[in-house]
Amino acid sequence: MDIRPAELSLPGLTPREGSVLNLPYTENSLESLSCLHVVEHIGLGRYGDPIDPLGTMKALRELSRVVAKGGNFYLSLPVGEEKIFFNAHRVTHPRVVLENMEGMKLVSLSGILNDGQYLENAELEVLSRQKYALGLFHFMK
Repeated sequence: MDIRPAELSLPGLTPREGSVLNLPYTENSLESLSCLHVVEHIGLGRYGDPIDPLGTMKALRELSRVVAKGGNFYLSLPVGEEKIFFNAHRVTHPRVVLENMEGMKLVSLSGILNDGQYLENAELEVLSRQKYALGLFHFMK
């Protein structure tokens, strides 16, 4: 699903137009969901969306809304000391991610640090101190 659906013809893939702020799924309906490098762009106007300082947090809450009980959610986004690269993307403090995943339990957190080092089962505080790291979150409802 994308605000600008991909014009692809792949077996088993049906691109859909939609917004991560208003997903066309009922509450608790998806057994597995992934959102890779999307939420950091929401609310910055880059893709024609309205400016909204809470865009990333609203997207996280909407994504958690549609995950079924017992379902998995996989999320990746830039994490570390909070910063906005206007009209491009945000770096979000990893604690903000956790605070906006309503009804979700963190299963694992991994990351790629500023220096390129991959940390499996990373500590939240290590990622929090980075300037621009990649957070790889696995949640379950």
